[in-house]
Amino acid sequence: MLYLGIDQHHKQITISLRDGEGNVIQRRQVSTRPEKTRAFLEELARQSGEDGFMAILEVCGFNDWLIELLEEYRCKEIVLIHPDKRSKRKTDRRDAGKLSELLWLNGERLRMGMKPQGLRRVVIPTADDQADRQLTALRKRTTQQRTRTINKIKNILRRHNLTWEQPTKTFQTKLVRVWLAQIDLPPIDRMEMTHLLVQWNMYEQQIEQTQKSIEERFPQNESACQLSTAPGVSAYSALTIASRIGSIDRFASPRSLANYFGITPGCRNSGEATNRLGSITKEGSSMVRFILGQLVLHVLKQDPWMRDWYRRIRRRRGSKIARVAGDASAGDDLLAHAQTQRGLSCRRSATIAAEEDSPTGGKDDAISPTNLSSGSTKGGPPLPPSPSPQPQMLGAGRGDGEGGRGSRTP
Repeated sequence: MLYLGIDQHHKQITISLRDGEGNVIQRRQVSTRPEKTRAFLEELARQSGEDGFMAILEVCGFNDWLIELLEEYRCKEIVLIHPDKRSKRKTDRRDAGKLSELLWLNGERLRMGMKPQGLRRVVIPTADDQADRQLTALRKRTTQQRTRTINKIKNILRRHNLTWEQPTKTFQTKLVRVWLAQIDLPPIDRMEMTHLLVQWNMYEQQIEQTQKSIEERFPQNESACQLSTAPGVSAYSALTIASRIGSIDRFASPRSLANYFGITPGCRNSGEATNRLGSITKEGSSMVRFILGQLVLHVLKQDPWMRDWYRRIRRRRGSKIARVAGDASAGDDLLAHAQTQRGLSCRRSATIAAEEDSPTGGKDDAISPTNLSSGSTKGGPPLPPSPSPQPQMLGAGRGDGEGGRGSRTP
């Protein structure tokens, strides 16, 4: 068995190859030109013989083609990991050597199907999950670009104090667009306004096309359909979360899922300090954390039990910490709900899902938990880690409240 460590870059890959005894037998750079990479892998497959080879590489934005090639040349095991902290003496050759050494040390455990030690392994998504991730990320990026464009238009209006002449209170209406195309502005501002209006219309069309593709793919994802049965989870949110979870059987408990998405507190215990917790780790998908933050608003509006629990934490620790605690609780409830709904068919039609995911519905983004109606319960004993153990207690608000919002709510 041979162990291949790969440090991947755009124009070349640096490799470190070890034999079964852990000795480095080859160090070199290989061009990423298809013919050069294929020639190297053909030679490696011939050299490894029947025992084959394992490969390890760090995750980046362009691993896809290399992973496909490794699978084509019958790589026994592909280990994709998160990069470690940057070393003060970093070179591509050293990085490839460390990777191959990690792979060799865990070779026996990998062959036995055990969890490797000393590395944060990334589960390679399926082709469908990868497509769903790309599609939902595209929708978010397009929405952010539209928000930036609208903010630039508003900035022009503020410079000339024209916001008071706006024909409707809501900005994203047809009347406002007609008004923006006709108002008198200095020549340069008029030209910029015209360009921004064209961009606004273009982004609206792109969001509509992307949303249509999401609605087409949504019924094909069983996990997303299961998540959508939870009140308040739309097709876009369900597909975003489900595609980034993958197989839900990987998680032993709801708390494991919260830890996976980085919404659990960090820990720095040492010596006599045995309960020194810090801020959340923020590991995993930032997009899922953003969506959970939006869903919490609907949960707080609709679920009296969660609202009272949130207020008790807010009085003790402040609104920001209470909001993050709500994110973790929402993640726990989503996993518990998905597990109880396993085997159910998708119960929502594409028409209903399209209504809930309308890209123009951005009003709920401005809702803040601190503006909820007053009223509280008396302080009691410490709360359990999972304040909403029953999935049906999840809030019943429709939609995500994401439309038009380009940045994560603090």
